[in-house]
This record gives sequence, structure tokens and C-alpha cells, in this order.
Amino acid sequence: MPRAILYSGTRNASSWAMRAWLALRAADCDFEEIVVDIRRPQRFANLDRMGVISPSGTVPALVVGDRTIFDSLAIMEYANDMVGGRLLPTDPLRRAQARSLMAWQHSGLSRICARISFESAFYPYKRSLTYEENAEASRFFGAIEPILLESGGPFLFGEPGLADFMLAPTALRLLRHDADTAKWPAARQWMQQVEAHPLVHTWMDEADREPAIWYDDYLVPDAPIDLYKSSRGATVCDPPR
Repeated sequence: MPRAILYSGTRNASSWAMRAWLALRAADCDFEEIVVDIRRPQRFANLDRMGVISPSGTVPALVVGDRTIFDSLAIMEYANDMVGGRLLPTDPLRRAQARSLMAWQHSGLSRICARISFESAFYPYKRSLTYEENAEASRFFGAIEPILLESGGPFLFGEPGLADFMLAPTALRLLRHDADTAKWPAARQWMQQVEAHPLVHTWMDEADREPAIWYDDYLVPDAPIDLYKSSRGATVCDPPR
């Protein structure tokens, strides 16, 4: 089989590429990684060029020989197939439950914390979550808490798997914004375990060293603007579309 090429994205901006990368690494897949800069303004030209490789013109895209897998969830399922399905639970109901969580995330997680971008997880200044954002986060925590209690943790279904990797960027942005988990101790422990996972740590260590990418819609009236201006190499962007 030819060696695969993963077209990935900027470490502190591409949560979808992170998910695919985590699954491929967890499956010990051999691949070359090409990082596509998706920061503005170069984002548009770079993704136009990706259109030659991927029908969707997005990252991630995994090229194996003359075939392209151009969806993050499909790449994750491919990685799981490459290791005999060990990244999903063996029990059919639990496997379906894991896929439900993955599909929920893939469809936008019901727009939970829509204004808390992945980029904001790397800001030196983080605003407090609003009441509405904490309420939406609690809905997410309330969904995973019984799963964690049933499995005994430390990950959603015991061992780290696709569901954990799919939800990792959400866990990281909520953990780094100190979302209210008073009622959900297992959920907080899970987020901490996700952050500490060696593969996640590797990605985040690289992402933390990238220049911050600021979005104007993140600003609030009492934000210390000097922190935005003084952030070394920071890029100020319009909100993502």
C-alpha cells in the first residue's frame, strides 16, 4: 500500500485536522503530513489549491495512492478500520453510542459554545463564559457524565478512542475556559485526561507556540485590549464563516 499523505491545517486553528491526525496517530498509521496554512488572508488561496486534491476544498484530506478521503470523520473511521476496529467499543450498543457522540460533534454539537472558537483556546487572555455558554456546556457535560460513570473512565468508553479524539477540541476549549463542571466531576476529569493524552499533548504543545489568531467577536467590553495588541505575532481576523 502506498504511503498516505495527510493534508492538515494550522495547529491552533484546525480542530477538524486535529481530530483526523489524532485518530491516524492512535492507529499507528504511516503517513506524511503537509500542513496547509488556513489563517487569513492566505487561507483562501491555499484552500483554492486544495480543491485540486479534495472535492470539498478543505482540510483535512487524506490521500492514499490515487484515492482521497476528504472528510475528517471518514478519515477517523478509516484509521479505525486499519486497526480492526479497536478505536471503537466492541459492544454494538456502546459502539453506536460512541458514533452518536461523534455525529453530534460532526454536525456542530447543536452549536454548543458556538462563539468559543478553537483558536480562543490558545489566547493568553480568556474571557469568562456567559450564562448561556455555561448552560450549553452543561448540556454537553450532562450527556457524557453517565457514559463516563458507566465505563468507569478515564475516557468515554474506558480506553481512549475515536469518540474522545472527536470531542478533544471541544474538551480543550471548555477546559481552558474553565467551564462550570460543579455538577459534572467525571466530565472535568475526562477533559483533564484528554488534555494529558500524549498525542493531544503533542498537538497542543505545537499549537501553543503558534501566533494567536484573534477574532473580533470574542472581545467583550471589559477585555484588556493591550493583551490583544501585545500578543507576539498575533493575527486579528474577522469571525470564521
